[in-house]
Amino acid sequence: MKIIVINGPNLNMLGKREKSIYGNNTLKDLEDYILNKFKKVNDEIIIEFFQSNHEGCIIDKIHESMDRYDGIVLNPGAFTHYSYAIHDAIKSIDINVVEVHISNIHKREEFRQKSVTASACMGQISGFGFDSYVLGITALINANNVFK
Repeated sequence: MKIIVINGPNLNMLGKREKSIYGNNTLKDLEDYILNKFKKVNDEIIIEFFQSNHEGCIIDKIHESMDRYDGIVLNPGAFTHYSYAIHDAIKSIDINVVEVHISNIHKREEFRQKSVTASACMGQISGFGFDSYVLGITALINANNVFK
């Protein structure tokens, strides 16, 4: 099974921005954390990463993913709250997508509490830090019955 983790705007600034919300760890730390969590099943699960601050690049990556990956874990960042274009991109492909967030968006500012992209996804996980990604990947593995 091949999974891509797509991170949206400002996630390249992990470890530098709003440390009280996102902590001190970097995007590279996040990627290493995910790979470490799944290293025991590494022969059966391939995980790749992509980050962009540009909506169109994220949409292009979602489109490209249909023929290359079995699932997507997506943190759209601020695009979560207003990108109908990313919503439509998710709807245009025929693979499972799980939306994830490091913080609990439902406990944040009012504008962050609504996701326009989540309804296009198989589910949303938020508020568990880096483990939100691990839970998202686990959901994709279970949905694809990799170990059954």
